[in-house]
Amino acid sequence: MAYAHKDSAIPTFESSAPDATTAQGGAALRAVEERLLWLSTSIIHQANHGRANPSGVKVGGHQASSASITSIMTALWFHTLTARDRVSVKPHASPVLHAINYLLGELDEAYLPRLREFGGLQSYPSRTKDPDQVDYSTGSVGIGATAPIWGALSSRYLRGRGAGGSPGRQFSLVGDAELDEGACWEAILEPSVADLGEVTWIVDLNRQSLDRVVPGIAAPRLQGLFASAGWQVITLKYGRFLEELFTRPDGAALRTRLDDMSNPEFQRLLRCSPAQLRERLPGDGPDGAALTRLLGHLDDAEVHRAVRNLGGHDLAALTDAYDRIDDTRPTVIFAYTIKGNGLPTEGHPQNHSSLLTEEQMRALADRLGVDPQRPWSRFANDTSEARLCHAAAARLHREKTPAQAPPVVPADIGRAAPTGMGTTQQALGRTLLDLTREAPETAQRVVTVSPDVSSSTNLGGWVNKVGVWSTAERTDWFADDGETILHWRERPTGQHIELGIAETNLVGLLGELGATWSRWGEPLLPIGVVYDPFVARALEPWSFGIYAGGQSILVGTPSGVSLAPEGGAHQSIVTPSIGIEQPGCVSYEPAFAIDLEWCLLACLARLGRPDGSSAYLRLSTRPVDQSLAAIPADPAARERRRQLAVAGAYSLIRHPAPAVTIAAMGAVVPEALAASARLTALGTPADVICVSSPDLLFRALRSRHAQEADSAWILDQVFPAHRATPLVTVLDGHPHTLAFLAGVNQVRAAHLGVTRFGQSGDLPDVYREHGIDADSIVNAGLNLA
Repeated sequence: MAYAHKDSAIPTFESSAPDATTAQGGAALRAVEERLLWLSTSIIHQANHGRANPSGVKVGGHQASSASITSIMTALWFHTLTARDRVSVKPHASPVLHAINYLLGELDEAYLPRLREFGGLQSYPSRTKDPDQVDYSTGSVGIGATAPIWGALSSRYLRGRGAGGSPGRQFSLVGDAELDEGACWEAILEPSVADLGEVTWIVDLNRQSLDRVVPGIAAPRLQGLFASAGWQVITLKYGRFLEELFTRPDGAALRTRLDDMSNPEFQRLLRCSPAQLRERLPGDGPDGAALTRLLGHLDDAEVHRAVRNLGGHDLAALTDAYDRIDDTRPTVIFAYTIKGNGLPTEGHPQNHSSLLTEEQMRALADRLGVDPQRPWSRFANDTSEARLCHAAAARLHREKTPAQAPPVVPADIGRAAPTGMGTTQQALGRTLLDLTREAPETAQRVVTVSPDVSSSTNLGGWVNKVGVWSTAERTDWFADDGETILHWRERPTGQHIELGIAETNLVGLLGELGATWSRWGEPLLPIGVVYDPFVARALEPWSFGIYAGGQSILVGTPSGVSLAPEGGAHQSIVTPSIGIEQPGCVSYEPAFAIDLEWCLLACLARLGRPDGSSAYLRLSTRPVDQSLAAIPADPAARERRRQLAVAGAYSLIRHPAPAVTIAAMGAVVPEALAASARLTALGTPADVICVSSPDLLFRALRSRHAQEADSAWILDQVFPAHRATPLVTVLDGHPHTLAFLAGVNQVRAAHLGVTRFGQSGDLPDVYREHGIDADSIVNAGLNLA
């Protein structure tokens, strides 16, 4: 991550900042809030009106959404946060975050007009692409909200092993509409989350979505859901002024009227003049006369203020709520707000993406006491506001954590080539166990994560060896049961984390475990195991974790129609393509146990480093004769085979003059070998190429055409031009995954694979149904040759 240098324009002060609880401190905090409102609004205004836009494409931005949360963020940064804390900011509030960093001296002024410009400030907060300090990337609704939960778990994991982390709080600033996302509730309901007292969510409850005022946001129902999950619930509905009005004669009627009012009716009041408010607010109910009397004692400014004095904009109420956070359990603060608060567009149902006009910007500047000709002005050096900013900057300053180099991962454990029948899924658990013996320092950095499928994905031996992680040691009541094979020893030093059956939670945690190298300087080697049919379900949050800098290995197993008896519901088809198309990730689908070992070790070696990447491994439960791998006994030849397998492919059969080439991947390699033998007997010699990574082969092909920086040497090794023949590709997945291989030497080709949902059956029946059996390969080879 690249952070901007401290801005030398920020002065230093010896005097202390004003206390936010004093009148002077409250005034200074209010002035900072107003300046942040101006700066965030101006950042968006300048992006849309202050620079050339030759393409004519809308730049956009969210002035109303930023204004909604400005009070919440002001109180948090300038009163509560410490350098140990981390904050995830709702996507549309990125201008407020950048404005805060600017006032703290962490962002150069030159970036302020560059929102959504290439090389400038990103549209949404980004750890890896923004120039200033961003704790969590957000933008994918619901995913950024839950990230601090997994960040807290990752920090706890490190601290349990005496390896760093941070004891600070983890805040999520959440838009109320984000609570529609299932990812939020999957995380909230995860049992281990109830132990995380450092987690705090602050819900910006402005009751608006993109298109409308949401009529049915039932805050009490949401509060009850959090409370039932063990969270502390704090509600800030009304500000201090309204709370004082409620204590006056007839004030109870006002509280009842506001409590019972629908969201759209309340929003409509925000667009009314004081005279209209006096007419509309009493309503038609039995308390109308009482409300009229109460309003009669208020001047127009007080009437106007009364309907806007919500808890989420009352700085004193906010700081008090932050001081009441209970660190023994997670906390959620429901802060009622107004979308567009303080702007001419406040409360309008279509203000989500609306932009202030030049005239409105001038009026806002005049009201806030800002010179529109100098929109980026900071506070004068000798003011209490400047002292408050300096004190916050000093309190929040973090020294850059030096990143520890990840452990050296062996390229080859050296085990003799397996014989007999075996699966790549079995090889996963065996390789992890081998690692604990042959490279214990590396194994100490490995952490595995699964959603209640540890035993069914062959991690049982690993779990028995390293134990299960938990926040505290727990009794294993089956330790003395002789029939128990999987021992569930839970302790803070365990290296396996099991979550409930929620793939979104798994990959969210995986992303944060994979970011510890950049967040706290402590690299981990995280491996998440999930049934391959559900990789697509987990893809978006995992992809977003990669975007945010998390480096991890996702293992999909079992996979394909090779899981024949399970039927179409559990037979993955598109996942090989996902592996090719996912940025920041290299994918493998090994055919043999030794290939899995080599590829897994290569993937581990890519984790926890600035130039690293994530990986996806697609494994199978199909037993395969391991002798078919034909691993050379000679050490140099074995090493060459390893290099080829890790690079993407190697030759299994080569004839002096082949008539056709079969490129096969994963579980169907035995069918390819059988088909080659039959074709050769028929006078059509068939070479066999075992593809371990279509991803790397595709990159090599693009490199050959100067579209990638990778080397193309692997193509010259396994598909040399002088041996070009018609090509049959086959895999247990969609056939287009390998279809690009025909373009390596521009040959005629037939592409076999799975293109439709399957059904339960024996393996031969299912392979025959989808045309990936040996008969189908032979037929395709004869047609081409």
